[in-house]
Amino acid sequence: MSALLSSSSTSRRPIRDLPDELISQIAAGEVVERPASVVRELVDNALDAGANQITVRLAAGGVRLIAVEDDGGGIPRDELPLALRRHATSKIASLAELESVGTMGFRGEALASIASIAELSLLSRHGGADSAWQLDARTGELRPAARSQGTTVEVRELFFATPARRKFLKTDATELAHCIEAVRRHALARPDVGFAIWHEGRLVEQWRIADTPAQRLSDVFGEDFIGQSVQVDHDEGALHVRGHAGVPDAARSRGDQQFFYVNGRFVRDKVLLHAVRAAYEDVLHGQRQPVFVLHLQIDPTRVDVNVHPTKIEVRFRDGREVHSAVRHAIENALAAPRAAGAASTDDSGTGRPAPLLRGYDAPAAAPAWRQSGIPFAAERGAGDWAAMWPTAPAAPSAAAAPGSGRETSPALTAGLGDAPLQPPWTAGGAAAGALRPSSTPPEVVATAASDWPLGRALAQLQGIYILAENTQGLVIVDMHAAHERIVYERLKTQLDGHAIASQPLLIPATFAATPEEVATVETCSEVLGALGLEVSPFSPRTLAVRAVPASLADGDPVALARSVLAELAQHEATTVIQRAQHELLATMACHGAVRANRRLTLDEMNGLLRQMEATERSDQCNHGRPTWRQLSVRDLDGLFLRGR
Repeated sequence: MSALLSSSSTSRRPIRDLPDELISQIAAGEVVERPASVVRELVDNALDAGANQITVRLAAGGVRLIAVEDDGGGIPRDELPLALRRHATSKIASLAELESVGTMGFRGEALASIASIAELSLLSRHGGADSAWQLDARTGELRPAARSQGTTVEVRELFFATPARRKFLKTDATELAHCIEAVRRHALARPDVGFAIWHEGRLVEQWRIADTPAQRLSDVFGEDFIGQSVQVDHDEGALHVRGHAGVPDAARSRGDQQFFYVNGRFVRDKVLLHAVRAAYEDVLHGQRQPVFVLHLQIDPTRVDVNVHPTKIEVRFRDGREVHSAVRHAIENALAAPRAAGAASTDDSGTGRPAPLLRGYDAPAAAPAWRQSGIPFAAERGAGDWAAMWPTAPAAPSAAAAPGSGRETSPALTAGLGDAPLQPPWTAGGAAAGALRPSSTPPEVVATAASDWPLGRALAQLQGIYILAENTQGLVIVDMHAAHERIVYERLKTQLDGHAIASQPLLIPATFAATPEEVATVETCSEVLGALGLEVSPFSPRTLAVRAVPASLADGDPVALARSVLAELAQHEATTVIQRAQHELLATMACHGAVRANRRLTLDEMNGLLRQMEATERSDQCNHGRPTWRQLSVRDLDGLFLRGR
């Protein structure tokens, strides 16, 4: 043993400074992961230089060559050697500037890190200079060269100095795809700048300077993106959220079209992603991933961008404030039902007809079908619990469709079918979403029908679907899914903060808790009570569940308590309460909505269509499934080969 101790003591190395080259290579391990990392850093610098056009040239997916050319302000001759030194930058000079940085780059280590693992040359001409100057990073040679104003950074043989890192790279095609993605992220944030990507002498992507952000979105994602998204423009305090959020029908199986920018910088952040998921949770089906391009404008002093060398992570001073602003921005944008008509055009400025399923901003003035005096069952104010399920007064109704052998009976004026719908917890009263037949004269209906986005009901199919005609063609509505959303939205409005009923447990369920869970119980007892949960300390390291929500009495109380406590520890208490209440109301709405095989009259079908037009998020049911589909006349002509 003594021999081992003596050997270890004699082999101790003294503390000493690392060589500058090794320091740069260590830093490069964080800054440069693959060719796309180099492209991102160099394009950042080009944008900070005020470039209007940026060209990226690649060879072998960026492994053999990465050249980024810009027409920005350029670098003076005397500053070229400084540009390659670690932590040398023109973008910050003090701690105060670091805390309010507004440029894409600021750390001053990208060029030095790249130069330590690749062959780098810097060619630049500053505004007003007689000629350009080229600096070789390996030899330090500085010589005059020919170039217009701007800068070209050329990187060859990436990772030649660290061959072990080069073995981790993928195929050229994969690395090229990552490089294109890096440039695309910048292109989405800067429509005022043109971008071009060349690979092996061939132009693979180009985005010209766009007149509007919507035009750049259309150029990057395709013409249908604007039509399949809603515009987001929301102010909450000092925060401004803008951009486009895809409609639920445009959701994808992968989250590869999710772009979030903070003050123009592409970031990945758990707070932002959770806010987006929370806004979509009522309208997305299963594990589908929403599509969005969102920009958050925030005071630079309220966000820390100096978290990681790649600058792709940020830290907010008030994460809950940001979470609330983003969630409300998307929820408000998605709330308006989508128009089914074809009269409007997209907002990209192209003048092309809008796609069938598209988003629209709710008009300030009431549409024609609201101004015509047609009554709505949906127009009820939010009242107390007793008024939540009012009984609709009887009203005269038009006869059923000829040949149906059935006329509207007085009982149908109170609800749907032969018996009024019952909410799950009462024994009487009509459902909150009861459909009342219209008493409007037929001539008024005929005049206004052309203005109804979902059209005029024609028939019921198999007791499941409603067929309606609008100006564009045929609308097919899943009546249960549509009515489920109507009832659900009304319940959410009328719940208005009431606590969820709880069911005491005969024998409390105990479980070993972490210190964080115990602290959450102590600080959030009122919140847990509003959720119908009663959790209290049983011992310093044990918690006891004494009551659970009445609707979840048959579930696992320990698993429920753990999940709620974990949610409370990470997110705002009001968000957790609202989510739990909404899940309960969604179950109630599903049981209270009109069921399949319930025969409806034409007036009742029209009543459902009008309520859908007036209900937020009526395009999807509570589970995220679509409630209606549009078939245009062109689609129908194609089915029957008309015009061929």
